[in-house]
Amino acid sequence: MQDRTYPTLAAATRIWARIGLLSFGGPAGQIALMHRILVEEQRWLGEKRFLHALNYCMLLPGPEAMQLAVYIGWLMHRTLGGIIAGVLFVLPGVAAIMALSWIYALFGNVGPVEALFFGLKAAVLAIVVQAVIRIGSRALKNGAMVAIAAASFVAIFGFAMPFPLIILAAGLIGLFGARAGLPIFYGGGGHGKVGKVQVDDADTLLGEESPDHTQVNRGWAFRISGVFLVLWLAPVALLFAALGPENVFSQIAGFFSVMAVVTFGGAYAVLTYVAQEAVQNFGWLAPGEMLDGLGMAETTPGPLIMVTQFVGFVGAFREETGLSPLAAGTLGGLLTTWVTFTPCFLWIFLGAPFIERLRDNAVLTAALTAITAAVVGVILNLAVWFGLHVVFDEVRTIAAFGLNLDVPVWPSINLAAAGLVLAAIVAVFGFKLGPVTVLTGCALAGMALAGFSWK
Repeated sequence: MQDRTYPTLAAATRIWARIGLLSFGGPAGQIALMHRILVEEQRWLGEKRFLHALNYCMLLPGPEAMQLAVYIGWLMHRTLGGIIAGVLFVLPGVAAIMALSWIYALFGNVGPVEALFFGLKAAVLAIVVQAVIRIGSRALKNGAMVAIAAASFVAIFGFAMPFPLIILAAGLIGLFGARAGLPIFYGGGGHGKVGKVQVDDADTLLGEESPDHTQVNRGWAFRISGVFLVLWLAPVALLFAALGPENVFSQIAGFFSVMAVVTFGGAYAVLTYVAQEAVQNFGWLAPGEMLDGLGMAETTPGPLIMVTQFVGFVGAFREETGLSPLAAGTLGGLLTTWVTFTPCFLWIFLGAPFIERLRDNAVLTAALTAITAAVVGVILNLAVWFGLHVVFDEVRTIAAFGLNLDVPVWPSINLAAAGLVLAAIVAVFGFKLGPVTVLTGCALAGMALAGFSWK
């Protein structure tokens, strides 16, 4: 490879700011955006180097697109580069979701605002259905993977089994299946390629070579990881010590810290876990409001998991904290974002130097294959759960023989919502329209239907 200099930190910072502002469309769209800008346009790294980094980020809990940005930023400009890349990737989304949360809290009961989110819910449902099909077609390559996905759906939909337990069980199945030498655990569930472009790695800046600072340095890895571990958990410990475990800020810090560790499978998978806990256990918001937050995250830049900031905002906004509701909500939202995204830097800075040791680990690959199959079942549950609460005004729970099934009250069907959902599905699958277009169209349609109630 020819002797070249790295891009300057200032040049990279401008590019990361551009990526952050344009990162719409969920993780798949964000990864494709980074690929287009970093590999094809800027030619700062090669195809294999990009996919190598992406594969590692797929192993981690949390938003893989944001972690990929941190990884590449670290690859080019050490720790500072990784921090800048990660912060700029999420900052536009933090600002946008916070502004929308304020509007929602202040004007959420106003007709036009309600109509706007009424339309967004229909679009979100269609997008989640698309995610089920897209991920399922990639992950369910054989009967064993289909069985794991089906069992995962039944466990969470029928028995309300916690999401982390489902992921653990699937991982163990893959682990023992691999150790038993079953080939079915090595095939399905790959993440596939982001894009197929002809890039001459000899002309790229980083090519396939690793900069000197990427070599394993245990001292550096443990020191920097210790710093981010303190930044992550010290505020949590202080809140528990000062306010007690029942305070809403302590609950937010504790719950979303746990979520940061168990959120394998991407945003759509973990949203079921968040909804289950935030709606049913903590009572921070209603099922329909979870859809409102997801609509916000779908229409703003940044990771889709940014919806958690809305959850933290609403949870703190409605609790008696001694602060004004807006101040409490703002602190709750920012606290949620802090404990959700700070661990991402920890995972990258601790693990990236050791990535080569994980690259060809067949047993680990088998465990991840099974987890990916289970995630399909979890996302299917999310689609069904959303669908019930979008299309029907009333849903009841049937409890019998250990089952807890949510079933619709059929006379409560909302024909306007059902019509919008059908239109959104046709737009997504029939006309292949992008998420932003579908969300915008449904939002406008919802506002056009304001004042009408078709039942």
